[in-house]
Amino acid sequence: MQIIIVGDGKVGVALTQQLSEEGHDVTVIDSDPKVLEQSMETYDVMVVQGNGASIGTLKDAGVQGADLLIAATSRDEINLLTCIVAKKLGAKHTIARVRNPEYAEQLVLMRDELGLSMTTNPEMAAAREIHHLLQLPTFLKRDSFAKGRVEIVEIHIGPDSRIAGLPLNRLYEIARVRVLVCVVERGGVVHIPDGNFTLQAGDNIYVTAEVQDLANLVKNLGIVKQKVRDVMIVGGSRVAYYLSLRCLRAGLGVKIIEQNHARALELAELLPQAVIIEGDGSRQDLLLAEGVQGTDAVITLTDIDEENLVISMYASHLGVPKVITKVNRTEYVNAFKGMGIDTFISPKALCCTDIVRYVRAMQNTEGGSVITLHRMVEGKAEALEFRASEATRHLGETLLDIHLKPEILVACITHEGRTIIPRGSDRFWAGDNVLIVTTSGQPIRDLNDIFAD
Repeated sequence: MQIIIVGDGKVGVALTQQLSEEGHDVTVIDSDPKVLEQSMETYDVMVVQGNGASIGTLKDAGVQGADLLIAATSRDEINLLTCIVAKKLGAKHTIARVRNPEYAEQLVLMRDELGLSMTTNPEMAAAREIHHLLQLPTFLKRDSFAKGRVEIVEIHIGPDSRIAGLPLNRLYEIARVRVLVCVVERGGVVHIPDGNFTLQAGDNIYVTAEVQDLANLVKNLGIVKQKVRDVMIVGGSRVAYYLSLRCLRAGLGVKIIEQNHARALELAELLPQAVIIEGDGSRQDLLLAEGVQGTDAVITLTDIDEENLVISMYASHLGVPKVITKVNRTEYVNAFKGMGIDTFISPKALCCTDIVRYVRAMQNTEGGSVITLHRMVEGKAEALEFRASEATRHLGETLLDIHLKPEILVACITHEGRTIIPRGSDRFWAGDNVLIVTTSGQPIRDLNDIFAD
């Protein structure tokens, strides 16, 4: 596909990397020649220097024949104008990054008039993800599939875990609900396991289960964490605002620590039910004075990764049950996972995943298209949901009789509204949704791509 990316910031660079790796013809527009040169050398993409909202610049980038334009500059207004102009010039689809909450209602009312195929808000997506994790704090990550009926959840196996040393074919003896371990991360290496795989202390496992079984799963595994009733948020960013709205609506107590005087006053006006503290959230004495040791969850949302990491480590050291850390540079994640921080959120990564999911859905083929896409283990594994069609091979055959390519697992089947966590005797038919888990780098854009024959 011919894709134009306007804006070579954090989101733009991440999109350039992901989409170019997937074989798309990517052209990047930015006004800074230095960042363009770096993208061109690193990712071997076409670049055009100039204003992405300019007709001349867009024509130089070939917008007339573009399948998709993604506007990801730092200014919402420029992104919207760029999409309007690109659509008028012939771009088939346009996506705009829009971060200002004041524009949300207008975008719903004027989506067609603006020529937008999709809008994405990284901060809102991050807030939604964090709130989702607070509902069941035992899990390090949660991704939904099958219209929300099934989730893949990440669980850490501690040294005293009931399932440490247990082969997967005996997992039901302890879990007592039907689940499937689809990915195991051990020492930074990703495994797609079979029934003979033995779990070890220190593993992070990704488990497919029906939503209704999640509470019983953590109870039977003996890893229940206390329910979150109040949260402390360090940093009064847009993510903090969106997250606070969700938490307050859910009846949670919210305390925000924000260093900037003007922003603290603004938050106090926007969030009258929350407690707003003006101060430096990286100071231990302030955290202790504000009761960090007695809070159920600490979420660090400042604009500085290093500050978020240090505060999170301190909160974890004090025994805070749930600590969530926002990072922009995801290369930090592996280094800090073994230091008491287990849950990371990256607005940039969430935004990129949403856009890549849309791009893959555009690539419809007769074997079925990607309905949802989620990345796991810092992008080392993927879960993809497909719709089986009459053109899909091996319909009606048992999974035991189907030969799949290496490092591929069928993790869930949705048949006539019924969710199936599959065993070898299960089958799928035309019209079923099939959830596939695989290591990244495998070119799977169609359900037929998973078969070895």
